[in-house]
Amino acid sequence: MSAHALQAPPAGRPAVNQPLWVWLALGLAGYVALPWYAQQDANGLTVLGQVFSQAQTGSGLMQAAAFGRPWLWLALLGLVIAGFGALLPAGRRQGGFLVLGGGLGLVSLLVSGFAIGARGWAFDGLNASFGELTMRQPGVGWGGFVVLTALLVLAAFGVARRGYFKGDLFVAAAVLGMGSLLALFIVFPVLKALSGAFFLEDGPFSLAVLWERVAHERNFGLACLAGGQRCGVAWNTLFLGLMTAASTTLLGTFMALMAERASRRYARPLNIVALLPIITPPFVVGLGLILLFGRAGVFNQFLEYAFGITPSRWFYGWLGVWVAQTFAFTPIAFMIMRGVVQGVAPSLEEAAQTLRASPHQTFMTVTLPLLKPGLANAFLVGFIESMADFGNPIVVGGQFSVLSTEIFFAIVGAQYDQGRAASLAWILTLFALAVFAIQRALLGRQNFTTVSGKGDAGIAMPLPTGVRRVVHSVALPWMAFTLVVYLFALAGGFVQTWGRDYTVTLNHFRTAFNVEWGEFGVVWAGTAWNSFFTTIKLAALSAPLTATLGIGIAWLLARTEFRGQGLFEFSALLAFAIPGTVLGVSYILAFNVPPFELTGTALIIVLCFMFRNLPVGVRAGTAAFKQLDRSLDEASLMLRAGSVETLRHVVLPLLKPALVAALVYSFVRAITTVSAVIFLVTAENELATTYIIGRVGNGDYGVALAYCTVLIVLMSLAIALIQWLVGERKLGRRSGAAAMPAPH
Repeated sequence: MSAHALQAPPAGRPAVNQPLWVWLALGLAGYVALPWYAQQDANGLTVLGQVFSQAQTGSGLMQAAAFGRPWLWLALLGLVIAGFGALLPAGRRQGGFLVLGGGLGLVSLLVSGFAIGARGWAFDGLNASFGELTMRQPGVGWGGFVVLTALLVLAAFGVARRGYFKGDLFVAAAVLGMGSLLALFIVFPVLKALSGAFFLEDGPFSLAVLWERVAHERNFGLACLAGGQRCGVAWNTLFLGLMTAASTTLLGTFMALMAERASRRYARPLNIVALLPIITPPFVVGLGLILLFGRAGVFNQFLEYAFGITPSRWFYGWLGVWVAQTFAFTPIAFMIMRGVVQGVAPSLEEAAQTLRASPHQTFMTVTLPLLKPGLANAFLVGFIESMADFGNPIVVGGQFSVLSTEIFFAIVGAQYDQGRAASLAWILTLFALAVFAIQRALLGRQNFTTVSGKGDAGIAMPLPTGVRRVVHSVALPWMAFTLVVYLFALAGGFVQTWGRDYTVTLNHFRTAFNVEWGEFGVVWAGTAWNSFFTTIKLAALSAPLTATLGIGIAWLLARTEFRGQGLFEFSALLAFAIPGTVLGVSYILAFNVPPFELTGTALIIVLCFMFRNLPVGVRAGTAAFKQLDRSLDEASLMLRAGSVETLRHVVLPLLKPALVAALVYSFVRAITTVSAVIFLVTAENELATTYIIGRVGNGDYGVALAYCTVLIVLMSLAIALIQWLVGERKLGRRSGAAAMPAPH
């Protein structure tokens, strides 16, 4: 008998249908008591007081009954049908009514929402068939959102009642709910942007147009192999992506091994230094590298002074971009790999040593193979991040072109060419899909479980001497190099004018963050305060939502099986494969018109943060789940705990490293991202990065670097707070000191 059968109450018992009644009540409340359409710059309490009287603020019920929008009656009909199903005993018949009611209401609202817009019919064909429509329909508001969500959940419950997802209501709702979010906020806008590759201006749909653009010599040319100056930008991007993925995975793994398996004195410095690049606005690393290796940089000046070598631009190109990207993305690999290294069970290593394996043999045959899920996920994330990176190639790329910069210039250049940008985005997507498929094929169905329900109080094996020397010889110089780059980059905020006047000053900080005491109290007089407060607010909102959704998706991928699971997983990674510039433009194209009219609001920035940063949480969670024995979940279910209780009390405490990685990454990337939101910000919602770019554009590097210094301090404190709040994963293992035998 299955665990789900053991936990299920008898058919017809009221508690079985309680979730159905909760969501029915929410749906009816949204339909009757909340404004159906979005309200711009309106007071919430005033709007709630007008849901029964005003056409603009009316609820769904009033819109259908009194304000000429009869298509909204179908939402109520769907809720009524689902309500009739909730009266029936749990079973397939009840599931049929729930699917019918939820599906009818959901489909009718979506079809009418996309078909009827702010100017009547949204498509010319509908105008020609039915004549001009006098009634208009703005974007969905809180009432519509609550009803759509309730109908979706009720339909998911119906699918579970029909026997899918082992009858588990929570799992069914999670799969359909998260799948809908991925479809709406990743697949839909990306496909809307990518569709431009199939059309010439005012021309019909054509596959030949896409092929002509994709196969262009500038994309896949091989002139460099025949002695020419340049390879195609697609080959450049693929080469750079593989190089960056390999270097970031190697460095991240070495640093994780040093933090967890070498002397503990390295753990805290590693946490600080490893995360420095990730908490820095994009151009700072590039600027620091230019100050070191640029034509007028310290390194070239030294070569000229010591050896008479004329300074040149040797650093600009693929080498500079590779070094900058390695700086930028190694922390992601470190965070993923550290959780995986922590999860390796000491008992497996002790068993190998009991069988007389040397420490080196144990590491190579036991420890290293168990790191495969983390290595594969770190490589995949590093590859996709490199392909989608825009800031580093634009700063230190020189004449080395990659797809992300080509897309940017196609969109914002003198000759706006959305079709070329879309065709280049197709190439990036196909590259990401190929690496994703290779990763799945290599890992296959191998088992990497290391954390089970059995006691494991063993001692983690120290690194073998040879491995430790290799790790230290690579990781320690890299840490020192990181500190040097940051020392040069951030010193600019404390001097009057870099390169001319090195007088130490705090004037740049006063310009950005001056605080005065006025007649009515504190006055935030600095020019950066508005962007600072807005950025912190939006990042604090998006980070927990991103981490929750990412870990939830990882749980579904690791612990459930359903049709379309591979497509579900790739959809979660798609936002990483698309350059931030394209994602921002796709959000404008998708959410500038009803039914989801979000452009110009703070909500669209939060959503962009969430789904842009989602893949790291998914990959970190997936790697961690592969180490957790399914018997832990099954034991909880056998003891009649539901899926929610099992996830909360058993699974999540063992996922703390992955949760920290997701929270830290999503918070700091929300603060430091540029390309994805550059087209979404408004005067009311200026962000820190757009403020910094504006200062850099005006040549005011001192204020820009001062702002970066403040952000680095702030994010360091935030990371420490997140790690303290989440805490360490406790696996019941002894410390090395406690386990040492007493001297004889």
